[in-house]
Amino acid sequence: MIFVNLKVALAPMEIQWGEKSANIDKLEQIADKLHPETDLLIVPETFSTGFPTTKDKEEIRVIAEKNSGETIERVKQIARKHQIAIAGSFIADTGGSLSNRAFFIEPSGEEVFADKRHLFKMAGEDKLFSPGYNRLSVRYRGWNIAMIVCYDIRFPVWCRNKNNEYDLLIATANWPVARVAAWDTLLKARAIENLAYVAGVNCKGTDNNGFEYNGSSALYDFKGKDISVHTDDGILYASLDMETLTKFREKFPAWQDADPFNLA
Repeated sequence: MIFVNLKVALAPMEIQWGEKSANIDKLEQIADKLHPETDLLIVPETFSTGFPTTKDKEEIRVIAEKNSGETIERVKQIARKHQIAIAGSFIADTGGSLSNRAFFIEPSGEEVFADKRHLFKMAGEDKLFSPGYNRLSVRYRGWNIAMIVCYDIRFPVWCRNKNNEYDLLIATANWPVARVAAWDTLLKARAIENLAYVAGVNCKGTDNNGFEYNGSSALYDFKGKDISVHTDDGILYASLDMETLTKFREKFPAWQDADPFNLA
């Protein structure tokens, strides 16, 4: 069997709240300086606008987009130019229904979307967006990848890796400094319990409500070790080893003893 490593870059971007074009320009600048062997670039939740700081649905509707809008079209251009996949989330409008929508865009232009399942009611997100019911799942360069958004990481049933259905779990977030210790701990826990790599990418900056974000990001292996390497330009890199993962799952098959369940 031929195993292919996956080279992942994490970009804890500093978001300018509400400044869509400026944030997408920042993504392009990041992509331009990536290591040439990068396969996948992960950016924060709602990277092009920042997480909503208003509870007025009509204000959010103004910045929401269809899947064919500015955010995704420019992400596709960047992915094609650099021959990388890009994963993150954006504020989506589907027939008037608003969502916090995860995306995975391949260099070929292939796209996969799924809406955030658990909406953060403490910030009124449940009043703005409709929840999703399917976790994002994609196969890319020989790797099975699942993706969740921010608050989803708190819910182990939603993240559960039934029968090793994914090798890498991506979590994209706007997680404030006030609760960042929980974020760091939950990422590690999800990696250990699911025998998978877990990549968590948070944003930097201060939102319009004064909440601060410190960009705390990491990529944990299946034993809960942070394997990401920080660089001077703020990008984190990690090389994921499929052969090592496969051998560990064979040697320590805890996944076989997982309790069965069904989501309501």
